[in-house]
Amino acid sequence: MKNNSITERMLDASRPIWEGYLSHPFVRGIADGSLAVEKFRFYLLQDYLYLFDYAKVFAQGVVKSQEPEVMRTFASYVASILNGELEIHRGYMRRMGITEERAETEKPTLSNLSYTAYMRAVAAEEGPAEIMAAVLSCALSYEYIAKWIVRNYPDAEQHGFYGEWVRGYASKSYAEENQRLTALMEQLAAGYPEKRQAHLTDIFVACSRYEAMFWDMAWNGEM
Repeated sequence: MKNNSITERMLDASRPIWEGYLSHPFVRGIADGSLAVEKFRFYLLQDYLYLFDYAKVFAQGVVKSQEPEVMRTFASYVASILNGELEIHRGYMRRMGITEERAETEKPTLSNLSYTAYMRAVAAEEGPAEIMAAVLSCALSYEYIAKWIVRNYPDAEQHGFYGEWVRGYASKSYAEENQRLTALMEQLAAGYPEKRQAHLTDIFVACSRYEAMFWDMAWNGEM
């Protein structure tokens, strides 16, 4: 994160929340392979629904941006989510006998609805930098969690069921995509005064808290 001043600020403000991810029983269950498959199934379907709204937030970045290159970057992530990250979910769904048609009839939980409504409100009411602050917590925290798992549970990547999830988010290609997102965050926030930087940080922290709520929801099966 060298020279990524706004990203560093946002991460520093969220550090206690992110440390909590690593001790969460859902994350630990993926790490050591003990997570009940039914809990993962519930999480997977909720995350599947979440990602469609997440893609819509990126799509608002296309609408709100003026520079063609920034528009192209936001657009590329819409495609990456719909055709890339969702493939991890579709692979698991096939293994569990869940069709896409069945997944799309699932009802989002209140935690899921609240999280995506917050991000979409930011996207509707604010600008490209604020949109980036809203989406960045999810993207970076999954890499953070997966790489922590790899460091502390060396066999996790080879687990017969959860290994695919760990490998996907700990991969070099996923990290490279996050580097692109971080660079865009810095570009969009360049020259922002203190008040606007503080606001970006508030958005990032709020989304980090929503991420924690999402893990709680997944563990507890809350609707």
